[in-house]
Amino acid sequence: CTFGDATDVEWWREYDLPLKVIIGRDGRLTEAAGAYAGMTTSEARAAIVKSLEQAKKLLEQRTTSQSVRVHERCDTPVEYVVATQWFVRALDFKASLLEAGERITWRPAHMGTRYREWVENLRWDWCISRQRYFGVPFPVWYCDSCGATILASEDELPLDPTERQLSAPCACGGTSFTPEHDVMDTWATSSLSPQIVGQYFDDQALYQQVFPFTLRPQAHEIIRTWAFYTILQSHHHFGALPWSNVAISGWGLAGEGMGKISKSRGGGPMAPLEMIERYSADAVRYWAASTGFGKDSVISEEKIATGAKLVTKLWNVAKFAERFLQGDLSTTAPDTLPPTDRWLLSRAQRLIARVTALFEAYDYAAAKSEIEAFFWRDLADNYLELAKARLYEATGPAHEAARYTLGTVLLDTIKLFAPFLPHVTDEIYVGLFATSDGHRTIHRAAWPAPDETLIDEESEEAGEVIVEIATAMRRHKSEANLSLGAELPGLTLTTDSESLAEALRASEADLRSVTRAREVIVTHTTDALESPLPSGRVSLALAEGEDVGVH
Repeated sequence: CTFGDATDVEWWREYDLPLKVIIGRDGRLTEAAGAYAGMTTSEARAAIVKSLEQAKKLLEQRTTSQSVRVHERCDTPVEYVVATQWFVRALDFKASLLEAGERITWRPAHMGTRYREWVENLRWDWCISRQRYFGVPFPVWYCDSCGATILASEDELPLDPTERQLSAPCACGGTSFTPEHDVMDTWATSSLSPQIVGQYFDDQALYQQVFPFTLRPQAHEIIRTWAFYTILQSHHHFGALPWSNVAISGWGLAGEGMGKISKSRGGGPMAPLEMIERYSADAVRYWAASTGFGKDSVISEEKIATGAKLVTKLWNVAKFAERFLQGDLSTTAPDTLPPTDRWLLSRAQRLIARVTALFEAYDYAAAKSEIEAFFWRDLADNYLELAKARLYEATGPAHEAARYTLGTVLLDTIKLFAPFLPHVTDEIYVGLFATSDGHRTIHRAAWPAPDETLIDEESEEAGEVIVEIATAMRRHKSEANLSLGAELPGLTLTTDSESLAEALRASEADLRSVTRAREVIVTHTTDALESPLPSGRVSLALAEGEDVGVH
């Protein structure tokens, strides 16, 4: 037959070869196949081998490997059949389409090369017709008398020609017509997604506001389809770019050496729906957000379980905070804040600035890591232990300072987490902050903005030393086989910095809270220190005179 692969199709056109059609639309061989007519292609291949054997013309048989194109879902080998199709012109516009690709920001940048290589190597116009039952119909009829193609008028659209006949005769006088049964390719409508989403036909004011769009998020395997065809449609219809940025995600892979997670293949050994049932949707989303744009990622139950642990910890922190955040919460920092409060608030402002910059640079995976590190180390593991005694106080400036700091930082933290953990953060927001923040859902609330007045470098340095002290005391208790809640008679802290000594004295309540020392004494010295802390700023000694953690 004429066609065995795509190269045969090209040669048939290039060299004006005769057309022999032996495979029909039903997948069986036609009368042109002679004795093999009516057979499927696999049946015919076996019959041909048998015929060669019977004719004593089969010299040898051996197994060989061959690359065969198959359907992506059912793995059925592709066969070529002859059919009339509808095309959108693309080859005549390659220069304009290449130039459009250069004006778009691709994220990551190397994905723009895939688009460029696709356009440069185009050898066919875009075939937009498909022989399927479902799809957008072509509003076209063919005259049975003269074969003319007749389009519906614009004021008749939309219509299905298989359900509606032409009322006017053809120019030749014919009154009998055959409707077009083909439907449009999926991408023929998907490529109009900016117009569909922007409500081009229903709300021109909205459309003028949103078009061209800012962002197209999509996967890498459809750069040649969804991205390219959307750019082509926008070029033909509007002479404009459809959007200014394309963010290309990778695939979620079903396992090592396996393809992408697919519904048609059952989702793989760790099907996402099963993972959602077991760990929650937020936990699965946590895994999905752990790899940056353009990179494939094998689904990992271990990483999903880590996400579930984070969700649980975030919920538990909110439940702990709930009792202290009842009633009115000030949105203005108190006049007096202990160093640990100023440390956490300053760290939070820097976090907001970093995470916002990372999101604006489309680096969401790094943003997630930054928020997570802050939440675990600064807020959950250290600040809550430092401020716990002040929080449990009934009243007083120290108590109010801790309430303000906890409420402010927790609200900012869940807002930063919201794109990654949308369900648990919204539940916390609605329960604790919706009334004071003024929105029914966190996803309507304003993104945090850093408050420059709360950035305090000196308090950050002091706070880091306090965290080092807390870490050293935990290590000491662990090595001494003491529980973390075990009380200590007393702790003496010695530093060679007068300003740090003042900060430590101002943090006495928090130091007693985190170390469980009944007494904390801070002294200043001009002598050289032997310090177990990474900063080397403070030496520690228990009341009995034992140095803590000096190596």
